[in-house]
Amino acid sequence: MIARVTSAFLRAFLVALLLVTPALLAPNASADSAQVVMLLALLGSGFVFMEYASAYPSVIEFRYAPPFNRLRFGFLFMAVIGTAFIARGSEGDLARLFTALGGISAQALDFPFSPVRLMTLAVPAEATDAFYQNVRLASGLAYVLSLIMVAVFLVLVRVLGWPASNGAFNVWLNLPLFDPTAGGDVVTRLVRDARINYSLGFLLPFLIPAIAKSAAGMIDLAALQDPQTMIWTIAIWAFFPAMLITRGLAMSRIAEMIETKRRRAYARADADANSTTMAAPITSL
Repeated sequence: MIARVTSAFLRAFLVALLLVTPALLAPNASADSAQVVMLLALLGSGFVFMEYASAYPSVIEFRYAPPFNRLRFGFLFMAVIGTAFIARGSEGDLARLFTALGGISAQALDFPFSPVRLMTLAVPAEATDAFYQNVRLASGLAYVLSLIMVAVFLVLVRVLGWPASNGAFNVWLNLPLFDPTAGGDVVTRLVRDARINYSLGFLLPFLIPAIAKSAAGMIDLAALQDPQTMIWTIAIWAFFPAMLITRGLAMSRIAEMIETKRRRAYARADADANSTTMAAPITSL
């Protein structure tokens, strides 16, 4: 009980730190925005604390299948910090480091019809050159980190055998929103959900810039150029699709595990039936 509550408190603190980091690092943060951020941090950390302090999950998936959530949170945190330092534009070792990494990433990924190019094209024409460069560097950095996150999780699944390497996998505890008795074959439903997550994860990096471009005429330009708005927009654009892809990989892996266990159970049942038939005495000819 004490260990669970302590772990929940630590996770809640990290979530609160993630939510307030853009307000702490971004320049020219207003008092009103700081109050809103603090309220959101309290709500987010409170939800995480209640979720992890409880013995049984209610919303958060893969609680007992590390490092799924830790991996996604860690890379998202790095992206938010890096984007915040790029938006801050101040001198310092970390600012220069993230700016250089953003420049390398943007140069590698800023080609025609790429998600990074589409994100830069979504910047309003009235925006300043500094804001355009910040969006380009931050988009490149965040997108590269999201790709690395997917690659690392793919290695965990295909090479290290996640989640079987952590012991028995309980579907109900790790997928509280998935009802195995809702109807239809469980494996078929898991594969279908995995494919939906794959599709959305692939399409959203292209769709979000188009949506942002369409909404630019309805939103004040000053709001679009706010550093905190830029940080969260780029973080959502880069990591929400990547998180869907990792969820699809997890769903596909669970479906494979269930199917493998079924085949073994069927083979064992057939072997037992054959052995029983061979051992039965012959009573008549």
